[in-house]
Amino acid sequence: MRYVHYKDSGIEWIGEIPQGWSIIKIGQVYDERNEKVSDREYLPLSVTKMGIVPQLETVAKTDNGDNRKRVKVNDFVINSRSSRRGSCGISAHEGSVSLINTTLVPKNNMCNKYYNYTFRTECFANEFYRWGNGICDDLWSTKWSAMKNICIPHPHIDEQQQIANYLDKKCEKIDRVIEIQKSIIERLKEYKQSVITEAVTKGLDKFVPLKDSGIEWIGKIPQGWEIYKIKYCVIFNPAYSENLKNGTLVSFAPMECLTNCCLKCQETTIESVGNTYTYFAENDVIMAKVTPCFENGNIAIATNLINKIGFGSSELYVFRTQNINNKFLLYFLQNATFKDMAISAMCGTGGLKRLPSEFVKNYKLALPSFIEQQQIANYLDKKCEKIDKIIADKELIIEKLIEYKKSLIYECVTGKRKVV
Repeated sequence: MRYVHYKDSGIEWIGEIPQGWSIIKIGQVYDERNEKVSDREYLPLSVTKMGIVPQLETVAKTDNGDNRKRVKVNDFVINSRSSRRGSCGISAHEGSVSLINTTLVPKNNMCNKYYNYTFRTECFANEFYRWGNGICDDLWSTKWSAMKNICIPHPHIDEQQQIANYLDKKCEKIDRVIEIQKSIIERLKEYKQSVITEAVTKGLDKFVPLKDSGIEWIGKIPQGWEIYKIKYCVIFNPAYSENLKNGTLVSFAPMECLTNCCLKCQETTIESVGNTYTYFAENDVIMAKVTPCFENGNIAIATNLINKIGFGSSELYVFRTQNINNKFLLYFLQNATFKDMAISAMCGTGGLKRLPSEFVKNYKLALPSFIEQQQIANYLDKKCEKIDKIIADKELIIEKLIEYKKSLIYECVTGKRKVV
């Protein structure tokens, strides 16, 4: 439902507003809280796109814990940096935040929740950073001295509260549906994982006689399957001759990322890469060896390469299959047991750990005949395609719900939609 009469707000990001609404500046409804405190006395908080939360373990921490800003319950906090667009919210915690954040105290005769919704719209975020300054994008920030002069819509206090209450209820319902869809996606991914693991470790015939593999983590395997180490089934990280690197091939396809077993390539030339890349050929299996890439399932078969040769990050393992079907290997490297053991074997300091090459080369797998490998690969192609299609449909639903929620919030806080 729309209001009966509208007028031009004179502000581009707001557009038309209902008759009876006014335009004010942020400084008329908020004051800045600029009290310096220490994180030894005040709980360190993080300002995120999900709101104000106790400090995340993943954030970069400064040694200067005595130089922070105080936050009280019901303060509105926004990150001033353009690189953290959309990170803001009303704090439910007493604590402290880093100096790159602006802490605001709501004045009387205003609804903090209404402006929380207003400030979280993309249109306001664009306007907010338009008022900033800096030497580059990463250091571009909007200070309170500029922020307080940004124009915002200002309906009557009762209507502000009505809009906030309406959006609370509507957004809660939308978020609930989104969470349900995410839960379904997680279950589908788990199901896909179980389908892959069952097929590459037990085969497709549920009635085939089994035998003891002699290896604890493999357990029983079908009669006719044999145990091999990966290094006896592939050429591991195959080498390329120097004359090839020196320019026998003019154009290459570097790997930009591996997602859902899909290799994304772009054309470039050898002069732009040097010797810090991993080289691979058409139909090689490529796997990420570092966290979190490995944990995210970054694995693919190299296809559609320029001149049948490509190169990518040095943080890759390349498998050139010999006594194993490349599709079967692709699926095997995604099975749950291998992934769990590989993650446990990763070593290194900090957040970036690497999968040791010796673990990969000496990992034992049960291998059926080449014909059965192809049958399993064909089965998994079809099965996984169906599961991936359902997942993609669910992801599209989530995407549309998120866009609807954004549109709903913007339309309500600017008066394009009348709440009832």
